[in-house]
Amino acid sequence: MVQYLQGRFGIDQGEVMPFSDFENDGPMWAGTGTREVRSPIAFSVPFSMPPLVHLGVTMWDISETAAMRLDLASEEIGATGFTLRVRTWSDSRIARLRVAWIAFGACRDDELWEVD
Repeated sequence: MVQYLQGRFGIDQGEVMPFSDFENDGPMWAGTGTREVRSPIAFSVPFSMPPLVHLGVTMWDISETAAMRLDLASEEIGATGFTLRVRTWSDSRIARLRVAWIAFGACRDDELWEVD
């Protein structure tokens, strides 16, 4: 658990479609084996330290002829953003995916002075 004893608490959120591969037979739709897509996500305002990030799938367009396999993660979380990583494998076919994210954590408080 992270506890914030002073300062401000901020929440940022967004939604992103990291790929749409069915129109052009991209790798997530037409490929096989392990496939991965990484998308950089920037926060609207920097946090004062890396926040907690939660991800949720809001749309998943897949083939009915293959197994559903999806590994979704937030990586390289920093004060200004993170990397969204989407992975699938074997014969899974994902046409497109939309992911919602929410980040919450400490923000800079203009009332607190920083002394070097």
